[in-house]
Amino acid sequence: MRHRLFNAGAKAAAAAGLALLALVAVPEGRPAAAAEPVRILALGDSLTAGYGLPEQDGFTARLQRALRDKGYQADVINAGVSGDTTAGGRARLEWALADQPQLAVVALGANDGLRGIDPASTRENLDAILATLKEREVPTLLAGMYAPPNLGRDYGERFNAIYPELAAKYDVPLYPFFLEGVALDRKLNQEDGMHPNAQGVAIMVDGILPHLTGLLDDLPRRDVKG
Repeated sequence: MRHRLFNAGAKAAAAAGLALLALVAVPEGRPAAAAEPVRILALGDSLTAGYGLPEQDGFTARLQRALRDKGYQADVINAGVSGDTTAGGRARLEWALADQPQLAVVALGANDGLRGIDPASTRENLDAILATLKEREVPTLLAGMYAPPNLGRDYGERFNAIYPELAAKYDVPLYPFFLEGVALDRKLNQEDGMHPNAQGVAIMVDGILPHLTGLLDDLPRRDVKG
């Protein structure tokens, strides 16, 4: 009888010990799953697509690495199409949004300027893109572009006004010139003089990065950093 009582007591003590270990080892509540990376849509043209460069040297790949080097958990979706105009970007926006991005960078308009497209059309397309992103509640960074000087003063004034005016209309941050520090510098561009080389892309990323991390820091949810 005593033997059976001893065994029962030992089993109870062992069970209590295991329960105590479980309480010590597992924090109260259900452990949180690791946060998924923030999906950032980069909607643009050849400058975004990484024309003429190995994939790892393109804008989106370098931007993703730069964000992760700063501790941001982010995946940058390359939605750049070489030769695309604002009309092309507008036409494929719904397709691009199928990836359900939490943030977007819109970098379109360079080809509109090169082709001398009416700035009214460029404005209309960018307006529609920003309106859709706002409707979908996707915080957006607008990357601006300047008109080629050979198209004249009137064209340049109309074109260059598009980006700050739309940024104000939709209350989105503006990076005034996507090619800041790179345009017209032969050392930073490929042989065509228009597309940045790897060194030029690095400068583009360094320039736009603080504007993008500001948006990431303002995201209302989750641990995007750490």
